[in-house]
Amino acid sequence: MQLTSNSDKITRDFFDSLLIETRYLDAVLPTTEMTLFGESFRTPIMTAALSHLHNTAQNGMTIYAQAAAQSGAVHWVGMGGDEELEDVVATGARTIKIIKPHADNREVLRKIEHAVKVGCLAVGMDIDHAFNSEGGYDNIFGLPMKAKSTKELKDFVEAAGVPFIVKGVLSPHDAEKCLKAGCAGLVVSHHHGMVQYAVPPLMALPEILSATGGSVPVFVDCGIESGMDAYKCLALGAKAVSVGRHLMPLLKSGADAVAGRINEMTAELAGVMARTGISTLDKMDSTIIHRRAF
Repeated sequence: MQLTSNSDKITRDFFDSLLIETRYLDAVLPTTEMTLFGESFRTPIMTAALSHLHNTAQNGMTIYAQAAAQSGAVHWVGMGGDEELEDVVATGARTIKIIKPHADNREVLRKIEHAVKVGCLAVGMDIDHAFNSEGGYDNIFGLPMKAKSTKELKDFVEAAGVPFIVKGVLSPHDAEKCLKAGCAGLVVSHHHGMVQYAVPPLMALPEILSATGGSVPVFVDCGIESGMDAYKCLALGAKAVSVGRHLMPLLKSGADAVAGRINEMTAELAGVMARTGISTLDKMDSTIIHRRAF
């Protein structure tokens, strides 16, 4: 009998195991403004690199981007065609394009070139889509994938000419190799529980931060549903967080609804910052976080 697990539940349980202390004396009103790759944003709560949102709402990918632009958030986009990416960038959202690990590196390089040409803030690769669950290489909608070497990753970094970010890092092992390749950022993620019993990204974050030594921004993905969740990630050292599935049900109600929830989460974050004596994101303090038995 095959055992089953729910990495998403494990991730939720870990979030809920983290408690905070309050610090009121000498506290001031906080700001949630963030600078990334030389640009300023109103919030460290970003959208996640989702794909195929037309299955959720008509023009879902564009609506998602419009929401990011309205809320002053960094926007991430996953798998999709060239025209779709052009429509996304045209919304004004500062966009980071994440590319699958296509078996044909020429396709990877073509997508990098197109993303840079249309004005993406950064590009990157989703390394955790290399294998399927049966020990072979993955195939997504008929497109063959393949695991990449550190040398190949370095080639992509050099070809981009803009910040290159790797998504799907869940170990110091991969983090160190990403730095060796010259990557400009990492997304700590288990891709919505792609692997059973995956380490919660927030649990893996401290060791990954130790491996990177603060040399690049590190982002946290998976299971973030509130400003409190975002606060815990930021307090433990993340530069920013990505929110995806929590926002998806709102897409049918339009960009205003999605942007409204991002704004609500940002306000929730500011509320916790105020009550813990944190005035700006660069003053986040991990000693505020306490962990109960998991």
